[in-house]
Amino acid sequence: MKEGKFSKNQLRRYPIYLKFLSNLKEQGVEYVSSPLIGEELGYSQEQVRKDLQAISDEEGRPKKGRSVSQLIDSLESFLGYRENNPAILIGAGHLGSALLRYPAFSSMGLMIKAAFDVDPNKIGEMIGETHVYPLDDMERLVPGLCAKIAIICTPASVAQEVANLAVKAGCRAIWSFAPIHLSLPDSVILEEVNLASSLAVLSHRLDSLLD
Repeated sequence: MKEGKFSKNQLRRYPIYLKFLSNLKEQGVEYVSSPLIGEELGYSQEQVRKDLQAISDEEGRPKKGRSVSQLIDSLESFLGYRENNPAILIGAGHLGSALLRYPAFSSMGLMIKAAFDVDPNKIGEMIGETHVYPLDDMERLVPGLCAKIAIICTPASVAQEVANLAVKAGCRAIWSFAPIHLSLPDSVILEEVNLASSLAVLSHRLDSLLD
């Protein structure tokens, strides 16, 4: 894999490439060209070529394109899907419980080792294959779990507090689904998924389309 800096938009495209290529492989397709990928996914040919060159040294074959299998290997390695990334989840409510039951995380290299909550009705439960512990136990348990990623699914009112606790416990990356912007040290990686913002964009684009 080549070294270099990648934009957020570029990083978000790579899982889309991987899904598309995996579907091609299931159909028995061995080679694919950048123009075909771009046409199917709505990207420019040049954009696809630059994206793939950034994570793979393999050159395409004339009139054939690139090997689908080798591109999948490069993408899975780049995205860390072949690694074991232990994580914890904080907030085992409706969204948190759904994420705990999501079966595809393991194929992406994400292993949720424990969940934490303050609800007595949740504590002690198994959601999917994950045990729910009291939030007060998080700082004690995280080091033994070797979890560097914390997934936050709490209400906005407590998200900053639990994020701070996760960082104090040793987590170095926060994947937040809480509807609030978190303020964390520069040494902590933060990725925020704002469902309200995403829905607002979708609704606005739909209104524009229907006008």
